[in-house]
Parts: sequence; C-alpha cells; structure tokens
Amino acid sequence: MSCLACIPMCCASLTCGLCSSVASGISKKSARIAYCALFGFSLVVSWIFREVGGPLLEKFPWINSSDTQSKEWFQMQAVLRVSLGNFLFFAILALIMIGVKDQNDKRDAVHHGGWMAKIVIWLVLMVLMFFVPNILVTIYGVLSKFGAGLFLLVQVIMLLDFTHRWNDAWVEKDEHKWYIALLVISIGCYLGAFGLSGILFIWFNPSSNDCGLNIFFIIMTMVLAFSFAVIALHPAVNGSLLPASVISIYCAYICYTGLSSEPHDYACNGLNKSKAVTIGTLVLGMFTTVLSVLYSALRAGSSTTFLSPSPPTSPRASAGNKPLLGGDEDVEEGKGKGKEAEYPRPVSYSYSFFHLIFALASMYSAMLLSGWTSSTESADLIDVGWTSVWVRIFTEWVTAGLYVWTLVAPLLFPDREFY
Repeated sequence: MSCLACIPMCCASLTCGLCSSVASGISKKSARIAYCALFGFSLVVSWIFREVGGPLLEKFPWINSSDTQSKEWFQMQAVLRVSLGNFLFFAILALIMIGVKDQNDKRDAVHHGGWMAKIVIWLVLMVLMFFVPNILVTIYGVLSKFGAGLFLLVQVIMLLDFTHRWNDAWVEKDEHKWYIALLVISIGCYLGAFGLSGILFIWFNPSSNDCGLNIFFIIMTMVLAFSFAVIALHPAVNGSLLPASVISIYCAYICYTGLSSEPHDYACNGLNKSKAVTIGTLVLGMFTTVLSVLYSALRAGSSTTFLSPSPPTSPRASAGNKPLLGGDEDVEEGKGKGKEAEYPRPVSYSYSFFHLIFALASMYSAMLLSGWTSSTESADLIDVGWTSVWVRIFTEWVTAGLYVWTLVAPLLFPDREFY
C-alpha cells in the first residue's frame, strides 16, 4: 500500500531532472512560453492519469471510501486532482502578482525567474492533491464548471477582439487589394459556415429519426449567421462583413462540437454508433484540445483586451491599441534608452491576469476530460454527454449575443464613448 501511495511522487521525481535542465534555460523573454509549456505538460499528465490512474486510485483507502464507485468515477477523480494542483499553482501566482506595475517590483523577478523552485512547488502541489479528502475534490469539481464557463467567455471576447482588430488593420491600409482580400475572406467564411451547416443536417438528422432538437440548433446557427451580415451592413451600424463572417463560421464550428458531443447511443448522432473509440481518435481529440486551450490561454493572458480603458470589441475600436499577444518586448526585457532607463519600466501585460487565465484554463481542461463531471458515457470517451452539448450550444449563443452587442451598443448609448 505504501508503494501505491507513492506512485504520484515517483512520477514527479522522474521528471525532476528534466525540469531542472529546462528551467535553467528559461530567459525573461521566454517566460510566457515556459508557462504555456508547463500548462501543456499538465494536460498531458491529466490525460495519462485518466487512462491509467483509475485502477491505482482504487487502492487508496482515503479515496476509495465506497464499494459502489465506478471506473468512470475514479478516472474523474484522477483528472480533477491533477487539475486542482495545476489550478492552485497558477491561482497562487495570480494572487502574488496583484498590483505589479513596473519591473522594479521584486515580484517581477518571481514571475520571470526562480523556475527550479516554481517547478518543485508545482510538482509538490500535484502530489499533495492525491492525499486530500474526496469532499474537497467534489467542491472543486462544482466550482470548475463556473470557472470553465468564465474561460469560454474569455475565448469569445478574445475572438471578437481579434476579428475587429484584423478588420481595422486591413481597412487602415486603404488600398484596393486589401479591400478585395477582406471581401474574399468574408465570402469564404460565409460559404464555410453555411456549407458546414448543410453537412450538419446530413450527419445529425438521420432520415429515419425525429431529430427536432438537432434541426433547431442547426437552423438557429444559420439564422444567426444571416442576421450578423444584415446587422453589420446596416447603414446605421457602420459595421464590417469580415467580423460577421468569422463569427458565423465560429458559431457553426461550436454547433458542430456541441452536436458531436451528444451521447453515442443517441439515434440522432450520426457520427458514432458505438461507445468504443480508437486510441488514434483519443490522441487526435486530446491533441486538438491541448492546442485550443494553450492558444486561448496564451492569447488572453498576454492581451490588454480586458485591461484597456475602452471596449476593444467595438467595431470602430482604434487600431492603434497594443497587439493581442502582448506589448513591447523591449519594455519586458528592460531595454530602455537614454534617460528613460533611469525611470521604472512598466510591465507590458498584467502578470496577475495572465496567471488567472491559466487557472481558469485548468478548470476548463478538467471539465473536458471528465465530461463536465456528469457524463454517463463509456470511460473511453472524452467530452461526451448532454452537459457538454448544452455548454457548447450556450457558448454559441453567448458569442452571438456579444457580437450583436458590439454592433448595436453605440446606437443604444450614443452619449458613451465606444472607441
């Protein structure tokens, strides 16, 4: 039993040597990439423990306190415990970094340096989470649903910000070829959105079944896409077609992910009729999940979107704001010139917000791997169940609502400055 109890600690010690060599090569400039790599590694660990950790946790008496627990429950416990350790690591850093304004603050060195100590703390937190009571993990699982929802909201806001900035950047060039490029991409995105919606009718509306709910989701997606174009091109709105088209194809994609998360024994799910999936499908699904979460966490954490004084999601937002992926690298590196070097150099992004995004992303990844802690599907499936379906569909509708709001808000509140 003592050997089994030390399994998490043994796994952590095996990676210690590798982590120490990596930590020594992390520079101030590559700190954000290092945090992303650490987060990505935690997702891989979560997946490994999900696949092999379930039977091991059955041997822990403080976890296996009931004879009625299923294999899926132990797999969920493994995922949540790894996620909880990762969440605490980034949440603690987020609290420590509150109020860091310039690089003269001693906490700036904590954010960019001390990697060997931080990796050890991360490993210790991971191990300790396998010794906490089940009730704490259950509470974390409930809170993670809300944290994951906040992370999805961050993804939506970042997408809206990105599309408007993209459109503003090309319009600002004021050249014929860029206008043509905007039109071509916009038409391509709309063709993709409606084309994908048509494919969804084939996949998720089998002719021999009554699939009214799926039909409603798909038709709603097409109506939203058409509405985006109508509202954006209205003379009073002064919007643009590119953001409308990008949001349309994104909504179609979210609708697809929602429908594909339907239980695999559901008659209207035409993608899979069996509960078993191949290892290759699992690997591909996890790979795309890692890429999606890493991209969202890096982009949101490095952005000034949530910190700027004016709403960046306005279609008339200024193109002169800082780019999404962070500010001036010279500022972060401390390459001041002349007399400016004598003054405190401001940080180029919010360290606290950066770590908060990773903490929320930890919750989101836990929900993906555990089926939002309510999946009744086979333990071999990832992100499958009605909870996953409704979370995706709700995310699509929130995306649509936020985008429409960025278009009509200047009309509803003409006295307020939106750009």
